[in-house]
Amino acid sequence: MEIEQLQYFKTVATMEHMTRAAEVLAISQPALSKSIASIEQQLGVPLFNREGRSIYLNRFGELFLQSVEIILEEYERIREEFEDIIKPGSGEVSFGFIHTLGMEIVPELIAATTKQFPNMQFSLTQATSLNLLKRLEEGAIDLCLSQKIESKVIDIETEELFVEELFVIVPTTHPLSMRTEVKIEDIQNETFIAIKKGNSLRQLVDELFLDAGIELKTAFAAEEMHTVAGFVGAGMGISLIPNIKGLDHYKVKRLKLDPPCYRSVGVSWAKNRYLPPAATEFKQYLVDYFKHRDG
Repeated sequence: MEIEQLQYFKTVATMEHMTRAAEVLAISQPALSKSIASIEQQLGVPLFNREGRSIYLNRFGELFLQSVEIILEEYERIREEFEDIIKPGSGEVSFGFIHTLGMEIVPELIAATTKQFPNMQFSLTQATSLNLLKRLEEGAIDLCLSQKIESKVIDIETEELFVEELFVIVPTTHPLSMRTEVKIEDIQNETFIAIKKGNSLRQLVDELFLDAGIELKTAFAAEEMHTVAGFVGAGMGISLIPNIKGLDHYKVKRLKLDPPCYRSVGVSWAKNRYLPPAATEFKQYLVDYFKHRDG
């Protein structure tokens, strides 16, 4: 049974005249009669009493009309809600991002976005790349901002937005603090303060040292960057992180790595899954925003 059939039924029930109802609905009278007969056949009961040209609801029809009115009201409500969702500059975007981007980049991004799209709503999730991947696979988020992620469950597309250089940070009392640049061999025997596993940055750093044939001596694995900086500043070890906001508040020295190490950050989404218009619009805004920001 289709919504259109229910609308036909309600019109006939209201007008109590098949021919006039057909004129209002802009369909032929035989087609309308056939639609009403189809409903009655599906329900297994007659809905109207027919006396000559007169037609009016019987007790089954009156009961059915109550349900039809509820269905049509709910249908109209959700139709209007969908219209608001797909309206340009409107709708809700479920957006995830890695922890390191939550200190500066994402707050500035969302502040700029709400000025550009005041009617767009955001459901934000801050998590590790691994957890963002799971949420993307489950369809719990539309987009995520992170290092490139790959899935064995769904096809994921990623568009690079910007790159960040990683720097070695050492305590200000460390012998290497007198330098501005180090090679990876210079820090191979140092105790390391890392990010917990499951974080894409941790994976990148681990692979960097593995490729250099260096086994990291990790003293502590933190949840986020400021904790890493705090432990380094306290003389507990060194680390390799992006140039995070507020790093100067810690007793650390930032050193360039030779050759330099970068991480790529992009926006990712499920390739073959429906992406709401608001999310599509926001995705393009992300590309333009970071192109302008980097410029």
